[in-house]
Amino acid sequence: MNKLNTLDTLITRFQNQKPIRASSLVITLYGDTIEPHGGTVWLGSLIKLLEPMGINERLMRTTIFRLTQDGWLTSDKVGRKSYYSLTGSGRRKFEQAFRRVYSANQTVWDGSWCLIMTQQLSADERKQLLENLNWQGFGVLTGQLIGSPSANLSDVNTVLASSNLQSKVIIFKTHQQEELAGKQIRMLVRECWELDKLGAHYQEFIDLFRPVWQELDEKDNIDAESSFLTRTLLIHEYRKLLLRDSQLPEELLPGDWEGRAARQLCRNIYRKITPAAEQWLGKNLESADGPLPEASQSFYQRFGGLN
Repeated sequence: MNKLNTLDTLITRFQNQKPIRASSLVITLYGDTIEPHGGTVWLGSLIKLLEPMGINERLMRTTIFRLTQDGWLTSDKVGRKSYYSLTGSGRRKFEQAFRRVYSANQTVWDGSWCLIMTQQLSADERKQLLENLNWQGFGVLTGQLIGSPSANLSDVNTVLASSNLQSKVIIFKTHQQEELAGKQIRMLVRECWELDKLGAHYQEFIDLFRPVWQELDEKDNIDAESSFLTRTLLIHEYRKLLLRDSQLPEELLPGDWEGRAARQLCRNIYRKITPAAEQWLGKNLESADGPLPEASQSFYQRFGGLN
């Protein structure tokens, strides 16, 4: 089997991040790998899987303990072995983020905007609300007005209710404009959502993973462990980017938007290495009932289809 030489660069880059974000990587592992295979795995399997990343047994045990304390993970003990899975709240958090990672296409924009006037909020309340609504595409348009071209009103109201802010804001929903994305609107979006800065981050992702794709294109029979580790770091880096990305409609993005190329690259690599990665997981992960079950059908719908 051919090992991926570019994997060394990815692992070195991850290890050079100080401190090592082990907790974030474990969440990536659960979302990308463990949830589609039943959601529960033996701690010993986790230790073995991520050891090549520079996460030793002591760090892994500390990381799992913290994620459990923070309400992300829950454990079951069978004999002397501990098996960990996401909690209900942990699963809901992960689903919000990972649904965007693997989606095939963005929905068609109808040209409307959701606007929220926040002048009755304190600075801290406004900051927290914007952070909570970032995944709904909200940005600061001007002063105390925030807006999104892609928000779901039901989801917005859920966020407001959970924050007890419904009585402190005013929501407007605009109608479709004749010109969906005129020059003035595109300039406003580019500035308010800091698209140049985000585009630079996407370009860094492209520069990091383009050599991986080039190597994959030159090799057959890719080593299974290399495939699994590469896939994990690929999704880990891509997920972090999407947390910064408000996922604006295509009509409002630059014609040469780096996010499109990054998504295409991520999808191509993921599709290429998943068969070998799945072989590795089947041989090396253990649930309370033995080997991990086969991946769910929804897993094979990622990125528009893996088969």
